Amino acid sequence: MKTETIRSWPDEELETQIVQARRELFNLKVQQATRQIDQALLLRGARRDVARMLTLRHERRRAAKTESNT
Repeated sequence: MKTETIRSWPDEELETQIVQARRELFNLKVQQATRQIDQALLLRGARRDVARMLTLRHERRRAAKTESNT
């Protein structure tokens, strides 16, 4: 998933997508543990997508905090 796409989402959509991505990541981890998944790249990509979304959420929160302090 591209960062540009994530940045275009409103805050509510971002939160929803984070929850869904974490669920997907959990399911992939379970599949890997039970040897049902052959492609490790799926797990790697899911982890990176979650990290991107969390990073952008953190950036937005810091920006909002900075704006409220000025």
